[in-house]
Amino acid sequence: MRKMNRGIVTAFGAIGIAQALKLVTHKAVTGKWDWRPLFTTGGMPSSHSAGVSALATYVASNRGARHTETAVAVVLATIVMYDAQGIRRHTGEIAKLVNDLEDNFVKLSGEFPSLEYEEREKDLKELLGHQPLEVLAGAIFGGALGLVSAKIENHEREIENARGVRPDFLDERD
Repeated sequence: MRKMNRGIVTAFGAIGIAQALKLVTHKAVTGKWDWRPLFTTGGMPSSHSAGVSALATYVASNRGARHTETAVAVVLATIVMYDAQGIRRHTGEIAKLVNDLEDNFVKLSGEFPSLEYEEREKDLKELLGHQPLEVLAGAIFGGALGLVSAKIENHEREIENARGVRPDFLDERD
């Protein structure tokens, strides 16, 4: 991984693995295998939380808690996780209410022929955000993955230092 940015690989890896875990959690909850959760937002665990937590933990492990890069990663993670369980979740709840309201209009229009109503072809997407537990699970998973990735990189650095090789992917440390 010398030529790649391990922080980016770690974050996207956490997102990918968390998305794949949604297949397993969906099967556990519904008893059915379904590929759709792999390509949707929402669900357990939050891949958004996993990605930003992995990045923040990785950066903090390598740069230290007092470094500016750590501050940026932690603030970004906080905003993304707040948004995932707050605004996006509430938007999904509103979409559900709108879809239910439309169903009621369809019933009413059948009972009252003078009421004209044209039904939409598609319902609004309801699963947009996450429950707090889904965000927490994603954050814990991402944090663990970020820590493991940082430990692996530090181990590789120790091996190369013992050999007297300066890895070209490392910045000068403060």
